[in-house]
Amino acid sequence: MIRFFADIIYLFFFLTLTAPLYPLFDHWNKTGKAHKRSSIAQRMILRSFKICLAMAGTKLIVDGQENIPEDGAVLYVGNHSSYYDILCSYVATERGMGFFAKKEMEKIPCLSHWMRFINCLFLDRKNIKAGLATMNEGTKLLKDGFSIAIFPEGTRSQDEDPHEFKEGSLRPALKAGVPVIPMAISGTADILENNRRFQVKPTTVHITFGQPIYPDQLERAEKKHLGATIREEIIEMRKKHKTS
Repeated sequence: MIRFFADIIYLFFFLTLTAPLYPLFDHWNKTGKAHKRSSIAQRMILRSFKICLAMAGTKLIVDGQENIPEDGAVLYVGNHSSYYDILCSYVATERGMGFFAKKEMEKIPCLSHWMRFINCLFLDRKNIKAGLATMNEGTKLLKDGFSIAIFPEGTRSQDEDPHEFKEGSLRPALKAGVPVIPMAISGTADILENNRRFQVKPTTVHITFGQPIYPDQLERAEKKHLGATIREEIIEMRKKHKTS
């Protein structure tokens, strides 16, 4: 329980003490300096997430970082079982990224500001028209060189295998023509969700980045079932986590 509240208290002070930066970041975004804003914000978030994971006692084992192209944006596609998926995957890339997040998170003061600063998008899954508009925003961010991560299951799951991936989740990468990176995550639910309420336990988390998938090299039928293909690849990578 101490570890959980240590993370919460640290994040509270980070969000409140950095509030004076909000006008500056907003100004940069309005004056064509979005990349500068994003770069600085992502470095700050990266450091804060590393501190949170250290306080939680989380050991991160990362494989396949060499599969992430050094230049240009990518769409990371991962399984989702914990709130800590975001912290762990963010730290694992060492570069930062935005996320497709549920619409409800947009209402959280301070946190929603920082989410926007690192190019997170708030997805309304109950409103098809608004959801498509958000997906189009994601396409634009990818074209502009900002990497994004998405969890195509749509919600967290502690089942043995990831739930079915929603094929529409891959649309931004297909339209933007950027590489898709499968991202297999194991162990994050053992940090928090699999424990008693508010109890955070020291845990080893495995993350593996698969080979990049280039949309322009896929046949039409392959694009149609890309989500299912990535899901199967993630399942296989997660099996290797159990034997390592």
